[in-house]
Amino acid sequence: MKITDIKTHLIFNPSSKPFQDATMFPPDPNKTGRHCVFIEIETDKGLKGFSYINAGRALTNIIQDDLKELLLDEDPIKTEKLWDKMFWTVRGYGRKGLAFQAISAIDIALWDLKGKAFGVPLYKIFGAYQDSVPCYGSGGWTNFSIEELVEEQVSYVEQGFPRVKMKVGKDFGASEEEDLKRLEAVRNAVGKNTTIFVDANNGYYAKQAIKMSKFFEKYDVSWFEEPVLADDIEGLKEVSKATIIPVATGEHEYTKYGFKDLITRGGADIVQPDIGRVGGVTEWMKVAHIAHSFNLPVAPHAYSLLHLHCCMATPNLKVVEILGAEMDSWPFLFKDVPEVIKGQWKPFDKPGIGLEPNPDAIKNHSA
Repeated sequence: MKITDIKTHLIFNPSSKPFQDATMFPPDPNKTGRHCVFIEIETDKGLKGFSYINAGRALTNIIQDDLKELLLDEDPIKTEKLWDKMFWTVRGYGRKGLAFQAISAIDIALWDLKGKAFGVPLYKIFGAYQDSVPCYGSGGWTNFSIEELVEEQVSYVEQGFPRVKMKVGKDFGASEEEDLKRLEAVRNAVGKNTTIFVDANNGYYAKQAIKMSKFFEKYDVSWFEEPVLADDIEGLKEVSKATIIPVATGEHEYTKYGFKDLITRGGADIVQPDIGRVGGVTEWMKVAHIAHSFNLPVAPHAYSLLHLHCCMATPNLKVVEILGAEMDSWPFLFKDVPEVIKGQWKPFDKPGIGLEPNPDAIKNHSA
């Protein structure tokens, strides 16, 4: 089997709502919509691999101008070889960032194709560890009023999620009292039996994060995500040592090499690789194994539909994030998705990743 073409479709979802976290500037409340990219790998045997990435036209340019030519006429089953070719091609300009998102997108589609070639769901190729995975409802954006925040978090509990996540570090860490008021409101609303995670999105400084962690402990917070700048590994280490709340981080890290540094320097208690950034399925699984060798749990960031198969084969999995914003977009982007039941989730028993793009999105919403 040989790769004959790689197609990209830039899709614009006009109904996607604006959101904000600690280190985002305020969105225009009157401006809605968000782009993503569909990637399709075609072969001479008629099989196609599919993936998607939340990105814009610049990503499609990297795939079409820099990576596609490398892969034509190659055997798509040789994922390690193809990953290595892409890695060295972007060496000079993309060891982190957008170029690695492009590699991730292609790698995921190659693994989808591999599953289809062997006629089995991807998690069975990896070697299934569990029958389903635990999940949590995620959102709690800082542009929500307290009323909107509580309504969203309670809605997750009503959907059967026993775990929720909300944002703190509001206004680049400048609204500490408001952070605590928002957390108190959510804790009171969801009750003492619901697990709460908080995510500062790099919004605090180390000493500030340590101070805030002492207040968060009073509300029985179960992890403190990205308390400081992702590149401040020493700061992450300081926070981790100073609080009983586990520090979760890694969504802005790239490759197994970046995670090696993060873990060995003590910057993470919970490791959060993002399949759309770290280097796709190939690199995500290696990061999960590295974390396992340090007896650390893995809790992937976003892209829940793409993470699902990897997580089914990960013994040190803690929990899978499902963003409310993602769930809202699923009917627009895909034909069908697996159902979450009482906070547990398993993929369809379809070959590959099991995702099919909504043809209407390609036909009527290509940008």
